[in-house]
Amino acid sequence: MNLDFSQIVPSLPFILRGVVVTLQFTLLSAVFGFTLGTLLSLLKISSVKPVRWFAEFYTSIFRGTPLILQLALVYFATPQLIGYRITPIEAGVLTFALNSAAYSSETIRAGIMAVDKGQREAALSLGVPYKLMMLDIILPQAFKNILPAMVNESIALLKDSALVSTIGVLDLMRRAQVVAGQTFLYFEPLIVVGVIYYIMVMGLTQAAQVLERRMRRSD
Repeated sequence: MNLDFSQIVPSLPFILRGVVVTLQFTLLSAVFGFTLGTLLSLLKISSVKPVRWFAEFYTSIFRGTPLILQLALVYFATPQLIGYRITPIEAGVLTFALNSAAYSSETIRAGIMAVDKGQREAALSLGVPYKLMMLDIILPQAFKNILPAMVNESIALLKDSALVSTIGVLDLMRRAQVVAGQTFLYFEPLIVVGVIYYIMVMGLTQAAQVLERRMRRSD
């Protein structure tokens, strides 16, 4: 085995700048995705059938097609359809947020349904408006129940973010490919990037476990 990590040492600062891009992309996608996912979950438990059907159809589209196809459609079709030259990072955040919303809406819906029905009935009998009941009573308990699942979704977003390299975003993966092209070494930069992804995922997992323990103490 002929490995030479010393040749990519000068490129490490260039690769490490990809960490900021990857984390920024993941954070934006998670925030927009979970927000839209919460709205979709509320539509799914609505008593209005057309609204419920729309939310279920939306989820089926994003769960039934490959993520890389959705990314390519958003990036390449947007200028053709509406005339707006969408940037790679905008296309990536939009696609991942829409996709994440489809998956997280199912998780959030399950979390809402797991909250004791008596609390909802008690709030309604006391005259608490539906919006306040969901915001102050139901959703906080639902998010507490589904925290591990949401962390898993965030980790999946972090790892899947490597797909944006296919549309030219200079994330970690893309930077490793650039370094590989410049040095004609492929194994070394990819291994370095793999280690960075591993460290980020483990860091996120540890942070979630700490948050979960603190929330248990507050029970």
